Amino acid sequence: MRIVKDGWPLILGIPVAGIVLAVLCRWAGFPCGAMTFLVLGLVGGSFMLYFFRNPSRDIPSDPGVFVAGADGLIRAVETVQEDRLMKCECVRISIFLSPLDVHVNRAPLAGKVTQLGYTPGKHLLTIQNAASEYNEHSTILIEGERTRCLVKQIVGSIVRRVVYWLEMNQILEKGALIGMMKFGSRLDMYFPKADVDVMVQKGSVVRGGETVVAVLAKGRA
Repeated sequence: MRIVKDGWPLILGIPVAGIVLAVLCRWAGFPCGAMTFLVLGLVGGSFMLYFFRNPSRDIPSDPGVFVAGADGLIRAVETVQEDRLMKCECVRISIFLSPLDVHVNRAPLAGKVTQLGYTPGKHLLTIQNAASEYNEHSTILIEGERTRCLVKQIVGSIVRRVVYWLEMNQILEKGALIGMMKFGSRLDMYFPKADVDVMVQKGSVVRGGETVVAVLAKGRA
């Protein structure tokens, strides 16, 4: 299993901190505290190893299909007007990530990165629709040959860290790694409504880079 390099400071740091605290407790004459910190350090480090995993995925080769940007549960599929970057009526597909899901993010389509940004904001619960508009988030716009996709990595209410590993004008393959939700819990994808037919619905379970969430509309093929 591959591990995201961003995770190593926590994977190694938490057990080391646990060992140091255990030694201090032992030295101070608190053997129970020493054992507690040792166990917490090992358990915490093991969870971080699991959390920062980056499994291989089978990316569909058909250029007319678009894949999930993250693992998780489809929270909503809805029509919205996106006037800031897309400037059109869009289909928004929202994915909710649990702590046990893979948290690396992938490009829904092949294309060129034409917009990158990070917007400060609120920290509402990500199950709320308002979180998509008002929460702190990153924005990634990918322009493909026949359509485009705006990806939002949305910060949650408790842990507040999302990152992208991209540069402006970078060329991406479909399914390529684009970033990670470092304990953030929602990713939204916007496609122009006229360009795609959605293949998932609320409650669908998806795998980033692998599950087809939309296909090019017949008139656009």
